[in-house]
Amino acid sequence: MNRIHETAIIDPSAELADDVEVGAFSIVGPKVRIDEGSWIGPHVVLTGRTTIGKNNRIFQFCSLGEEPQDKKYADEDTELIIGDDNTIRELCTFSRGTAQGGGKTVVGDDNWIMACVHLAHDCIVGSHTIMANNASLAGHVTVQDWAILGGYALIHQFCTVGEHSFTSFASHVNQSIPPYVTVAGEKARPKGINTEGLRRRGFTSEQIQQVRRAYKVLYRSGLRLEEAKEKLAEMAGEHAEVQPWIDFLDNTEKSFIR
Repeated sequence: MNRIHETAIIDPSAELADDVEVGAFSIVGPKVRIDEGSWIGPHVVLTGRTTIGKNNRIFQFCSLGEEPQDKKYADEDTELIIGDDNTIRELCTFSRGTAQGGGKTVVGDDNWIMACVHLAHDCIVGSHTIMANNASLAGHVTVQDWAILGGYALIHQFCTVGEHSFTSFASHVNQSIPPYVTVAGEKARPKGINTEGLRRRGFTSEQIQQVRRAYKVLYRSGLRLEEAKEKLAEMAGEHAEVQPWIDFLDNTEKSFIR
């Protein structure tokens, strides 16, 4: 218990691993579970049915697991689930899910989430993402692995942000973003592929070239969508890095940025 600051308030029903640290004036509610190696800074509020995995760092003035900001919410026992090795910086707010949206807001592993980021109810965030300061997700947004959201990026409800994609500063995204695609502008528009991000993640020059070819098929060939999907399916048979385009187009219900 010497890792818990004397001014912190920990509900007796909360479950904390022995080595969890909790800073001054933080509050941990009765349904919260925190796994080993996690550090909770000062003035943090953890409430609701919230599960926090291993080796997370949660900085001051975060509010995680609070009721969803949804007028349909009627005190259902929904939850927030956070995986392992995440960094969550100052003033972040993550809401629990809603009964209508599956009941869970989920954050994966190894995410770098900067100050003032908001995750609304029923969002699903993958792993290895970066969200810069003041990026915000409306309800029911999916952010796939390795995506990067620039500062002040705003993602409309029910949109999907594809794996390895990139949004520039202050992008307003009201349609889904395919994998690998970079978008920019107050009303976000496609600007190419996230070449530098792919290089940093070990994609070869040949793989990046195939991703670029797939982008041209979807955005510059003049093909109708079904024709473009057929062409991409042919490419994916020889180049596995093209398959995420197929998966995205098959599974994304909302229209995507074109």
